[in-house]
Amino acid sequence: MTEFQISSPKNDESRSANLKTGSLSKKHVSIPSVNVSPSADLAQVTYPDARSFRQRFGLLIPATNTTMEHELWSIIFANPERDGLAGVGLHTSPVLTPRPDVSSIEGVEQYRLQFLGGVESAVKAALLAAPQYMIMGMSLEHIVSGIDPIRATMSQIEQYCDLSWATWHDSVKAALDCYGAKRIGLLTPFEQVGNKSASRMFQDLGFEVVANFGFACGNTQHIAHIPDWAKEKAVMEMVAEKNSLDAIVQCGTNMSMIDVTRKLEPMIDIPILGINQVVLWYALRESGFSGPLCGGGRLLQEF
Repeated sequence: MTEFQISSPKNDESRSANLKTGSLSKKHVSIPSVNVSPSADLAQVTYPDARSFRQRFGLLIPATNTTMEHELWSIIFANPERDGLAGVGLHTSPVLTPRPDVSSIEGVEQYRLQFLGGVESAVKAALLAAPQYMIMGMSLEHIVSGIDPIRATMSQIEQYCDLSWATWHDSVKAALDCYGAKRIGLLTPFEQVGNKSASRMFQDLGFEVVANFGFACGNTQHIAHIPDWAKEKAVMEMVAEKNSLDAIVQCGTNMSMIDVTRKLEPMIDIPILGINQVVLWYALRESGFSGPLCGGGRLLQEF
C-alpha cells in the first residue's frame, strides 16, 4: 500500500475537554466543549453556538458524495427535541476525488490515492469549525483490503487531529454485536473486486457473509442514482433464499438506505444496518447521546 505523508494540525489545546468513556468502544473519548469561544482572547463574553450548542460533528466525505450528509441531517431533523438531537450540527468537508472511475482495479487504486492524498486538507478544513468529534464518511474497505490495513490507514488519518473518530468498521461491528448477529447479507454499490474486499473485512471482523450483492457501479457518482426498488429487490431476494440471516448490512456512503430500511425492517424481522445511520449512531453513542432516536431504523431506537 502506498504510504502518504502525515503532519498534525491539532485542535487548539486550550479548549476545555470532557474526558469520558465511549459506551460502545470502551475507549477514552475526549469531547471539547462546544461553547468555548474559538477566539476567547477577543471576546469578554462567550455565548453558545446558536445552532450547534450541544455538539458539532466534523464529517469527511468524498467530493462526489451527494447522499451521506442529507441522510445524517434527516435523522437530526427527525429528532428536534431537547432530549433528542436539538443543538447537534454537522460540518461537512469534502475530500477531492476528481477521477471517480472505479470500474477497474487500476481505477480503484487511483481513487484510493486521490482520497488518501486529500484527507489532510479536508481535516484541516473541518477543524476550522471547531468540531468535537469526527466522522469518516467513506467505506474504506472499497479502497483498502483487509481489516488490519484498514485500521492502519485509519490510524494514520487519526494523527491529523486530536479528536475521536467514528469509522464504518468500528461502528458496524458494534451494531452487529448489539444484535448478536453472525450471519449477514451484504449489499453494496461495488463491483466484483470491491465486493470481495468488503466480504473480507466482515470475515476478518468475525462475521459470516452468507449472501453478497453488488450493484457494480463503475463511477462513484452513479452510486447515488441506484433506485430504492432495486435495493428492496436485492434485500428481499437475500431473505427469500432462506439464508437464515441475522442482519442485512449495506456499504457505500453515497448509497441511500434509510427509506428502504424503514420500509423493509418491519417486513423481514431482522435489522438492516445501512452505513450512514450506523456511523451516526456510533458517533452519537460514543459522544454521550444515549436516548432512542427515530428516523434511522431499529438500531437507533433499540440501542
